[in-house]
Amino acid sequence: MANCSIRAIWILNNQDTVVFNRRFSVVERRWRLACKRENENSNGDNKQISPSLPDDSEFTTAFIERKKREGSSRGFGFRVVQSSEGSDSWVDDPITHHIISLHINKEEEEGEKYFLWPLVLHIRNPYCILILPLVEPRHLKSYERMCNRSDCGSCIREEESLPSLLLDLPCITGSFMVAHTIGDVITGDSVEPEVLASVAPSVGGLLDSLTGSIGIPSMTARAKPVAAPVAVPNSSGGISGGATSDASKISSRLADRDALCTFISSAMPFGTPLDLNYSNISAVKVNGFSSTDTPLVDMKQPAWKPYLYRGKQRILFTIHETVYASMYDRDDIPDSISVSGQVNCRAELEGLPDVSLPLNGLSTSHLEVLSFHPCAQISEHGVDKQAMMFSPPVGNFILIRYQGFCGLGPPVKGFYQLSMVSEDEGAFLFKLRLMEGYKSPITMEYCTLTMPFPRRKIISFDGNPSIGTISTTENSVEWKIVTIGRGISGKSIEATFPGTIKFAPKTIQKLSALSRPAHGLITEDDSDEESENINNIANIEDFLLEKMNKDLPPVDLEEPFCWQSYNYARVSFKISGATMSGMSIDPKSVTVYPTVKAPVEFTTQVSSGDYILWNTLGKCPFVATAPREQLQQQQK
Repeated sequence: MANCSIRAIWILNNQDTVVFNRRFSVVERRWRLACKRENENSNGDNKQISPSLPDDSEFTTAFIERKKREGSSRGFGFRVVQSSEGSDSWVDDPITHHIISLHINKEEEEGEKYFLWPLVLHIRNPYCILILPLVEPRHLKSYERMCNRSDCGSCIREEESLPSLLLDLPCITGSFMVAHTIGDVITGDSVEPEVLASVAPSVGGLLDSLTGSIGIPSMTARAKPVAAPVAVPNSSGGISGGATSDASKISSRLADRDALCTFISSAMPFGTPLDLNYSNISAVKVNGFSSTDTPLVDMKQPAWKPYLYRGKQRILFTIHETVYASMYDRDDIPDSISVSGQVNCRAELEGLPDVSLPLNGLSTSHLEVLSFHPCAQISEHGVDKQAMMFSPPVGNFILIRYQGFCGLGPPVKGFYQLSMVSEDEGAFLFKLRLMEGYKSPITMEYCTLTMPFPRRKIISFDGNPSIGTISTTENSVEWKIVTIGRGISGKSIEATFPGTIKFAPKTIQKLSALSRPAHGLITEDDSDEESENINNIANIEDFLLEKMNKDLPPVDLEEPFCWQSYNYARVSFKISGATMSGMSIDPKSVTVYPTVKAPVEFTTQVSSGDYILWNTLGKCPFVATAPREQLQQQQK
């Protein structure tokens, strides 16, 4: 993140009040010099760039005005009837949900206004986190011109477009990383990635009896920055086993305002992000450095490795994948399935070694997006093969993130049908096939299907599945198809589940206006009301918040797709033995320099995300995509 410098940070609560702000004077000095040069070389351009930052009152006023103008904190994201020239939605690009601008009115000088952009917006309830990175004044002027042009839409082939502009600003990516990390810190959600060891005992004796040889948290030679537990330096100058409960408490949740200030000062001194690992910074704050914690001679110690490891050496890789799916079982709507994954690593290596490994089969792994930890260096050797070298930090870290398709096909496929024979009675049918085309050693450890009915109370239920067990609650039916301890491997199974369900009579809803599908999901029945709905909503977030605080049941917001005919079933499962995308690491191809004897272990874990079976007989939301031929013609 060497190309990323942060001018200022603001954190607002749900009352639109600034509860925290931080300005970096060193970066601001660079901005003022750039503005001075730009204004001097403007060649008669009356539009001057303001070198100043707003105070909290001016910033809050501008943010509230934008919410009113754009409909919510994030905004419309596309040009609508309410869009005004000069606003973010006028640009007509969905990225303006996350990268916004503010029109600042100077209170000291009446009538003076200036433009503040790019503000990276990250919402972590109940807070809005806004990061202002340093860009060149010409970038600001370019975006301001986009906000005032007559045409709409954005194409990367245009001479001046928002995608092209953002591609020239690597500081945007760094700002998003800063915003997400601060969100984790202030909400106490900062957890390190999970890395698994093989089930076979690796050390033996009392240690294995305590840890179960399953995970890393209780192993000896524990690296210091790991949040729970945190190890302390030993007398030899390295990191060894041991834990301090005080450190884990401090590193797991933000203690006070001073803790956030300390994190920002340590993670991004003078406004330049160096190390955003909260565990590292917490460990340094709690334990400090001993007289033996000295860097190696003639070797530069990276910021992400404040401590050197000493102990039994090994390298652990764990690939975690999450499968997302929308299954419709319709000829007019294609099923959608995707995979989001990450390669977690833990390198317990002494000194400052380099680890290298080849990434083979990238084209056959159906990957679309790849991103790497800052410690990694990538050298391209072709479309299907890349070599990667990295200097590992201490503790668990995410080496690679990626997105792609499920190369093995859906692990659960089939259909769900629910027909309401009366207002309060319905008949349903599930027909599923699990693990079709999957071979050993791939194992489905468990699989559960849930039918949620948050707006209806179940008073009776009848059904007999071909496999598994059934349990019910007041608002849902749960079908445990594969239970833990009875996983399936090397075979596929078919499961059917017919049944009937009866609900309590409907009660009169206090908020009948919210019983329609959510704003933005226009169906055939309410398409004529689209214009009226948009005109009536001035501030969507404020409207929903007001209703929720008064008399709107929370479930209405938690399950927005369970209104009227939007019924679905959710599948949850866990699979081990391989990845769905095809991503893999060969332990034998991993090398360490300088050469050391360090065993390499590799494990995989696949779980379900939003894996949805939509009611085939009802309405369902979906995204209409243009044919590929049409998209290619538009780009020409």
